[in-house]
Amino acid sequence: MTSFSNPEDQKLLTLASATLKRTGAAQAAALRDNTGRTYVAVNIATPSLTLDACDSVFTVATASGISGVESVVVVGQKPSKPGAVRDFSASATLFYCADNGEISTL
Repeated sequence: MTSFSNPEDQKLLTLASATLKRTGAAQAAALRDNTGRTYVAVNIATPSLTLDACDSVFTVATASGISGVESVVVVGQKPSKPGAVRDFSASATLFYCADNGEISTL
């Protein structure tokens, strides 16, 4: 198992993992903005709207008025792309944590 260089990212992993377990969703993500506030969300899959957890948590955070993103951690199914977070904040760190605990960047 790889560890995070920033201990605050471990907190995001804990939040995302708890959200995934609580909801039974396919994916969950936790985001920390540039002020230290955190947000969590799951993937959305309906006939009229599909968002992976990364885009979903970014939507929630953006609706709260964030001005930057420091980090995002995604668990569950691996997202196919980093999504809008990368467009909004090119310096944000984006991680995926697999079921086996292996951490990779998105």
